[in-house]
Amino acid sequence: MRTKYGMKNILFTAIAVMLTYLNGTGQQKNLDFFIQQALANSPLLKDYQNQVQINQADSLRIRATYQPQVTGNSTNAYAPVIKGFGYDDAITNGGQLSAQVGVNQALVSRKYLNAQFETLRLQNQGISNTAKLSEQDLTRTVIAQYITAYGDMQQLSFAKEVNTLLKKEENLLKSLTETNVYRQTDYLTFLVTRQQQELSVKQLSIQLQNDYATLNYLSGIVDTAQAVLAEPSVTLQQLPDISQSVFFRKFTIDSLQLGNSRSLVDFSYKPKINLYADAGYNSTVTYLPYKNFGTSFGVNVTVPIYDGRQKKIQYSKIAIAEKTRIVYKDFFKAQYNQQIAQLMQQLHATGELIDEINHQVKYAEGLINVNIKLLETGDAKIADLVIAVNNYLTAKNLLAQNNVSRLQIINQINYWNR
Repeated sequence: MRTKYGMKNILFTAIAVMLTYLNGTGQQKNLDFFIQQALANSPLLKDYQNQVQINQADSLRIRATYQPQVTGNSTNAYAPVIKGFGYDDAITNGGQLSAQVGVNQALVSRKYLNAQFETLRLQNQGISNTAKLSEQDLTRTVIAQYITAYGDMQQLSFAKEVNTLLKKEENLLKSLTETNVYRQTDYLTFLVTRQQQELSVKQLSIQLQNDYATLNYLSGIVDTAQAVLAEPSVTLQQLPDISQSVFFRKFTIDSLQLGNSRSLVDFSYKPKINLYADAGYNSTVTYLPYKNFGTSFGVNVTVPIYDGRQKKIQYSKIAIAEKTRIVYKDFFKAQYNQQIAQLMQQLHATGELIDEINHQVKYAEGLINVNIKLLETGDAKIADLVIAVNNYLTAKNLLAQNNVSRLQIINQINYWNR
């Protein structure tokens, strides 16, 4: 027979087993480690960074385009007339020999240059904002998978704890069965329950291994070793004003881009002035060719007069795009408010359910303790003990699942807050 401290010894043994499992699995890693690894290893985020650098190079290219453009040109041709047959000398001059250096300078207003630079600046803002959205998505995905793997680890630890408890009680029940205190069928019924628990432990071990491997995969980590996961530091964050959200920022950037596009349309219909000059040698080599060194310079002016009302058509396209932007913005606001309200409702309901499950766990645990004491004196009904253990397992698993659900809901809400 056991002393009144028997149950405490069992619990201490279970805790020791759990600690042994945790220490034997590997070093501990926290949520922040996997998030930082995922962000650092993401090729998509690196792609966005490179796109920003490309736009910076385009900005320098635009600036260089409106600086003096120097080119070298050389034309060397001979059109012979043989026995009166050949090209008309009035057209060909018999040939041409030229070597010139030309300089072109487009005259543009500072406002037009600024509008072009603004295009690239807004593109960079759009790319940066898209990168932040991708970062949000990746972070949410990694956190969700971390919570799932952590929940597996919690359930596995609990399953091992219960399995240890059942093994202890099996030894007692076996000895009591051998002394005919309990029937053989009672012992076999209890043995089946313990074996089912061992199968549950193996199944949970496989599930944890798979979910942990998925976590590594999402984080870009190449490692088959399994570490202990620290409790995820996922707490509900305060909701920001929707206009300050990175998700809403997209609509602001789109509005600025449409306004800048209208400015570029206006500038495209302004007169364009280009200065040019050249110097070098240009000769038909027919009369005093040594004197054909010279220079020329001038001004080209282009004034738009009529293009079939294309300007008005471009304005209408920009106006339609603005209407589309407003529709998407209003739809986003409605969906955002609806989703946040729904998530908060789910969080509240899950919290209430967890409180109720905690009470049920206490009752189930108390019932197990009573049945174990009766088992020690030979007065317990094995069927009642099995039912009590199953109820305890169900309640604890339900508690673990709802704790995971609660963290997942908080993760969904924080996704809109970061």
